[in-house]
Amino acid sequence: MTGPRAGLDRVNEQTNMKKWAGLILVVVLAAAGWHYRDRWLPAADQDAGPAVPMVATAIQTNIQFAVQAAGEISPAEQVSVRPEINGRIELLPVDIGDEVRKGELLFKLDDKELRNQYESTKTMVDRARLELEKSRRDYERAQKLLAENLISQEMFDNARTTYELASNALERAQRELAVIEERLTKTEVRAPFDCTVLTRPVSVGQAVSGSGGFNSGTEVLTIADLNNLVINAHVNQADVPRLKVGQVVEVQVEAVSGLVVTGVVERIAPQATYRNNLKGFAARILLKNPDRRVRPGMTANVRIPVASAENVVAVPLAAVFTEKNPETGVRERFVYVKHGDRYQRRLVDVGVADNFFAEIRAGLQPGEQVALIQPPEELILKEEPPPATTTKAPASETSGEGASSSTAVSRPATAGRA
Repeated sequence: MTGPRAGLDRVNEQTNMKKWAGLILVVVLAAAGWHYRDRWLPAADQDAGPAVPMVATAIQTNIQFAVQAAGEISPAEQVSVRPEINGRIELLPVDIGDEVRKGELLFKLDDKELRNQYESTKTMVDRARLELEKSRRDYERAQKLLAENLISQEMFDNARTTYELASNALERAQRELAVIEERLTKTEVRAPFDCTVLTRPVSVGQAVSGSGGFNSGTEVLTIADLNNLVINAHVNQADVPRLKVGQVVEVQVEAVSGLVVTGVVERIAPQATYRNNLKGFAARILLKNPDRRVRPGMTANVRIPVASAENVVAVPLAAVFTEKNPETGVRERFVYVKHGDRYQRRLVDVGVADNFFAEIRAGLQPGEQVALIQPPEELILKEEPPPATTTKAPASETSGEGASSSTAVSRPATAGRA
């Protein structure tokens, strides 16, 4: 048969052949998989026993526990310089980055109007002084004339009143003169300490308002003492009990590669605050003799040593387990010591710990191997031999707190480890 009918039959035949070929391929793969399962899986199940845990060797090393914190560097003293009176900038001899000594001129306001007021008020004071002298003479003369009954009481009273008014006028003029003199001293603003100019938002000739006016006055300069820098760090609340004022810390400045400077914990805030959704306490750290490359606004990483131990037996933190004794209610710390193919559960006394190792004060000897994960129950020895003794090395603590076994490993204990 030829034509469209024959072509359709050929297409159907090809389709049926593909279906059968695919079905045969699936059957072959299934048979091969079943054959592999029968041949290899039983052998694998027979060979696979309890999983052997990873182990580590107890070593003698030095351990240092330190608190890490980050903060921003800022000047210990920073002042926004604003005039106390209204005026116009006449002199502005400093600019951004200038170093100014204590007592040197920062800026000066135009004082011509004040000086004119001063001269005018000074003339008023001189006039009031002359009038007071004249009224005093008249009053003394009236006293004598009244004593001789040469004038009436009314005339005497008038002379006394004139004298008192002249005295009040002189006092008022003197007070006005003193106010103007004080305002004249405020036209010159000098550096309160050795400082560096950080900002200068105004220029010569610009009118400025005094600090007692609107918006606390116009800021003319911002100055700071860059010889004494501080770091305002935020310390986690779990680490604050280990800190104390006067501790020496190491500071790394991110912007200056390789630079490490020292500082001293100067203040610890008494109340917790939140920063980046973390509760902690603000700590102020004073930098000692900061490098000239360190500038305000840079980010610093602070390392605060808390406790240390030298030449002590130590194991990885993962090897120390914590469990509450159901009989005594005391939280016990222990390790699994390897003996041949099995493991012995042994109580240990944990000392200083850092982020990697924990000091073992008693219960373990250098060279003994301990499990890093809990061994299967069938590999744990049922009887516990007496624990090995360990020579306890004194731990030097930078802080009086944090070296005890309960605090040095407080955070890892939450995961079931020391």
